[in-house]
Amino acid sequence: ELRPDWKTAHLLTRIGFKALGDDGLLKALRHELEKEGFVIRAVQDFIDDLLTVEGVYGTQKPNKAQWLDIEKACRLAKLMGNLDVGQACVIQQGIVLGIEAVEGTDALIDRCKDLKRKGQGGVLVKVSKPAQDKSLDLPTVGPATIEHVKNAGLTGIVLEAGKSILIEPQETTQAANEAGLFLMGLSINDDGHIQNKP
Repeated sequence: ELRPDWKTAHLLTRIGFKALGDDGLLKALRHELEKEGFVIRAVQDFIDDLLTVEGVYGTQKPNKAQWLDIEKACRLAKLMGNLDVGQACVIQQGIVLGIEAVEGTDALIDRCKDLKRKGQGGVLVKVSKPAQDKSLDLPTVGPATIEHVKNAGLTGIVLEAGKSILIEPQETTQAANEAGLFLMGLSINDDGHIQNKP
């Protein structure tokens, strides 16, 4: 839908097929902008307390069944990240309800509402892609995400500690508590295995 000017069209032509996914496109754009003399900096370079920390944020904690979903979702999300597909997935009772693609996280969550099974709701896991430039497009959750998760009947959210952003941490944590959702940060290897499980 974009109507680029001549310079942008030339830039997009130079990028070519390197820009197959979000991460590839952002890296290519960064490279081109840096060639023009721009310096690209990460938001966490200026506001480091936005990065998700390891541990449980609110009053809720996952139970044994939810931990099984979390572990599977972490592995799946990293696998999809290796393919530059997306940063998030939703799993309920061992069943993959959805994987984030071009639609974004909110649309993924909303889509999973209609796929939800009976019983305990699923979990949303958001991780950085293994080859992702950590200064560009880190996985992000905020109060609006909590609302989507609540409305979809999910039970909690996991973010990758140190490699994701929690917007308005106090407000987001309070919203999660009020919705009865767990919210936590986990250290996750690039193969999707959890380190230091709390």
